[in-house]
Order: sequence, then structure tokens, then C-alpha cells
Amino acid sequence: MIARAVSVRVSWAPIVDHAAAIVEGYDTGVTLRQLFYRLVADGTLPNTPSAYKSLSRQTAQARRSGWFPALIDRGRVIHRFQTFNSPGEARSWLGRIYRRDRTEEQDVSLYLGVEKAGIVEQLTTWFGDLGIPIVALGGYSSQTYVDAIAADARRQGRPAVLIYAGDFDPSGEDIDRDFVARAGCFAEVVRVALSAAQVDAYGLPPALGKATDSRARQFVARHGRPVQVELDALPPDTLRELYRDAIARYSDVSTYERAVAREAVERLELAS
Repeated sequence: MIARAVSVRVSWAPIVDHAAAIVEGYDTGVTLRQLFYRLVADGTLPNTPSAYKSLSRQTAQARRSGWFPALIDRGRVIHRFQTFNSPGEARSWLGRIYRRDRTEEQDVSLYLGVEKAGIVEQLTTWFGDLGIPIVALGGYSSQTYVDAIAADARRQGRPAVLIYAGDFDPSGEDIDRDFVARAGCFAEVVRVALSAAQVDAYGLPPALGKATDSRARQFVARHGRPVQVELDALPPDTLRELYRDAIARYSDVSTYERAVAREAVERLELAS
């Protein structure tokens, strides 16, 4: 482990080497924010805006040099219509992407919720094959987004269950409560992370919470002090296991396999 960087003069070469090893240890894409909080969690960097900006500059320079692994930026994409060179190419593409609703005939309608949009990449890679919808709240969601999710849940005609992970801080504990209350569509909510017990169990370093947060007083009454721990600091294998165990409680494997088998037959029909 690299010692915490607290002095003004920091030797960035070993830190960037260590950061590259963290990124390469993921089986999914990684955002700069996730990388930063992993470095905060293992004591490499202090949880300060200046350390974050310096990490951004140093990793960008390393990427321009051609050796640092790519980071994902979900906020900036190229918007372009899908095009084809021929009808045959279009039919081939449709056959490759064809999917049934792989959750059909399940007893409940699962939703994987997360506070941070940057973690959607991980959830999609880990659980996308299951066909479970993923919703990123991104803080306190707009009523438009809440209404869209509620309408989607009602269309399924089954009890809806939200499996959720968010930060451990006053707002992080309240965001999913607010969302669930406004959506009014979930029969059950399972919060898989973060909790006070998990912060201690996984050795996640807390930052001082924001005393100006209107929810800080209630948070301190529950936990004894105002702290802030980012979900991004949790190792990816741990987060994956927390979600996987919760999904297993509600998703029937044989029902899923029947949906996948029907999908395979129908994909062949498209190709014929």
C-alpha cells in the first residue's frame, strides 16, 4: 500500500502506477470518481478536491502517453443514428441484438438501483444478461424520472422490488427513502450498501460530513457523528456479491432459463 499523500510535494509516478493497477483489476469500465475513492480508501490519497483534480491531470497525461488504461465518461457520448449499408446488414444486426424480456414470468419485478450513475457500467456488465432494469437516481431524482419508473413498474403487473446501493452520509441515507416514497410502486426495498456496519467491516475511511446538510442532525442521532463515505470506495467484487446475493433471493433460475431458451429459438427465426 502506498502511504497517504499529504505533503505539498507528491511523487505521482508510483501513485499513477498504483492507480493503473486498480483500473486493470476491474472486469468493467471505471470512472475517475471510482478510481479516486478507491485510492482514498486504501490510504493513497486524501479526500480533497485538490487531490481529485491532480489525479485527473496525472491520469490524463498518462493516457496521452499511451500506457494508462482508459477511464469511462458516461456524461459525454457521440450522438448518432444507427445506420446500415444494406437490408441484409440490418437483419443481421437485429438478430444479434434481439432480446426477450428475460424477467418474464418471475414472481416479482426487480429493479437494481444505485445512487451514482458511474456504477451503472458495473451493474450492466455484471447483471445485464438477467434483463433486470437498472435505475441511477443521481441524487434526488426529478419527478419526471420518478413517474417514468413508477409507470414502468405498474406495467409489469407484478410486485416491484428495489435493490439499492448508495453513499453512507445524511443525503445518501435519504435519497432512496425520498425516491421510494414519491414513486409509491415498490412492495419491498433492499438496501445492500452502504451501512455503518459495512463501513467498519470493510475498513472504509470516512470523511467529515457536511454540517450544513439539513439531514445531518438526524444522521448524527442515528450514528453518533457526521461522516461521509462514498459507495465508490467499496471494492467492486464486494459490491457485486452484495447485489448478487440480493438478486438470488427473488429471481428463479429455471424461469430465467426458459425465457433465454425462447429467445434463442426466436433469434434463429429472425436469421432464417
